[in-house]
Amino acid sequence: MEIDKARQRKARHYARQKLVFSLLDLVLLLTCLTLTIATGLDKLLRDQLYMAVLWAPILTWHPFPGYYPAQLVAYFAIAFCGYCCLSLPLAYLRYRLSFRYGLALIDGSTWLHDTGKNLLLNFALQAGALLLTYGLLASQPHWWWLWLALLLLLFSIIMTNLAPVLIFPLFYRFKPLPEGELNQRLLELARRTATRVQGIFTIQLSHRTTAATAALMGLGNTRRIVLGDTMTDRYTIDEIEVVLAHEIGHHVHNHIWKMLFSQGVLTLAGLSLTHLFLRWLMDNQNMYFSLTDPATIPLFALLVVSFHVLIMPIRNTLSRHMEYQADEYALQVTQKVDAFKSVMRRLASQNLTEIVPAPLVEFWLYSHPAVHRRLRHADEFAERLLSSSYASASFKSCNRAATSSTGPSGMVNSGSSTPHSAH
Repeated sequence: MEIDKARQRKARHYARQKLVFSLLDLVLLLTCLTLTIATGLDKLLRDQLYMAVLWAPILTWHPFPGYYPAQLVAYFAIAFCGYCCLSLPLAYLRYRLSFRYGLALIDGSTWLHDTGKNLLLNFALQAGALLLTYGLLASQPHWWWLWLALLLLLFSIIMTNLAPVLIFPLFYRFKPLPEGELNQRLLELARRTATRVQGIFTIQLSHRTTAATAALMGLGNTRRIVLGDTMTDRYTIDEIEVVLAHEIGHHVHNHIWKMLFSQGVLTLAGLSLTHLFLRWLMDNQNMYFSLTDPATIPLFALLVVSFHVLIMPIRNTLSRHMEYQADEYALQVTQKVDAFKSVMRRLASQNLTEIVPAPLVEFWLYSHPAVHRRLRHADEFAERLLSSSYASASFKSCNRAATSSTGPSGMVNSGSSTPHSAH
C-alpha cells in the first residue's frame, strides 16, 4: 500500500489543530494554578473551609496531628469542580475536532457520559493520592517523598495488573478472538515465541472510533493481547500477525516492568526535588501554616504538572526505544517486511497520523517512533536480512565446493592418480 497523500495532508491539519488544543489544555491548567496561588485564592478557600467547621464538624476530624482528611477532600473537590467547569468546553471542542475529522463516531450524549465516568474515576484516584501524600507529610515529614514514591510504584504495579479486568471494562467490551485462521495463526505465533498470555481479545471500538489499535495489557495473571475490532475487521492476517509480534516483543523485553520502574525512578526524583523546595519555602517564606495546610494543594499540583512536562522528553525517548525494540523483534520473528511496512502505512492513514512530524514535536510528545523512521527501520532490516542470507548462501556454496574437492583423508586432491609403489 502506497502513502495516501490526500490523507497525509488531512493528517497534518489534524495534528496541528490537536497540538493547539493540547497546548491550550496545558496553558489553562498552569494559568489556573498560578493565578490561584498569586491572587491568594488558595488561602481564601482554606479560610472558608475553616469557617465551615461550625456547621460541618467532620472537617475537624484528624486521625493524627496535622492531618485533616475531610478538609483536604473538601478543598480538592471544590478546586476539581471549578477546574472542570473551565476545561470542559475545551474538552468538548477536542471531541468535536476528532468527530469532524472522522475519527470519533459517538454522539454528544455518549461523549458526555464517558467524560462523566472519566472525571469520577480521576477524582477518586487523585483524591486517594492526595490523602496518601498529606498523610505521609504529616506522619513522616522528612521521608514522606521516599515512602510516597515506593507506594505509588506499588500502586502502579497493582493497577497495571487490575486495569484489564477492572478499569477498561468500564468503557469497552472485550471478547475472546473467535476461532478461525486468524486465531490459529496468532496462537501459533504466541506458542512459537514461548509467550505466556491469558488470551487474545478483541476490543469493541468500531461503534466509537474509526482508529485502529492494539496493545499488550496487564501483568501476570491478567496479561493479554488486545486487538481493536477496527483492526481485525480490516487488516490481513499477515499484517495482524506482525502487530501481534510487536506486542509480544514488549513482553519478551519486559517493557512493562521497565517502564514501571523507570517511572518510579523519575517519580522519586521529582518528589525529592519537591521536598527540598517545600522545605525551603517553609523555612524562608510565610505563605502557609504548615506543609499539610490545604492551601498548599494548588502549589503541590503546580510543581507536579511542571515536573511532568519537563520529563516528558525523557519518558518518551525511553518509550520510543522500547517501541524500536518491539519493531525489531516483530521483524525478526516474522521476517514479513512487506506486511510490516503495509500495516504502518495503513495505520497512519486510518488513524490520521503524520508520517513525518516536526522533529521537536516528535522529541517532546511522541511515545512511538515517527512512521517514516519505522518504515526506514524495516528497510534496514530487509537489507540486513538480504546480506545475512547472501553470506549464508555463499558460506554453504564454499563448503560444498571444499567438500567435493577433498579426498578421504581430507587432504586436497590434486586430481592426479596416486602413484603405485614400484615393485
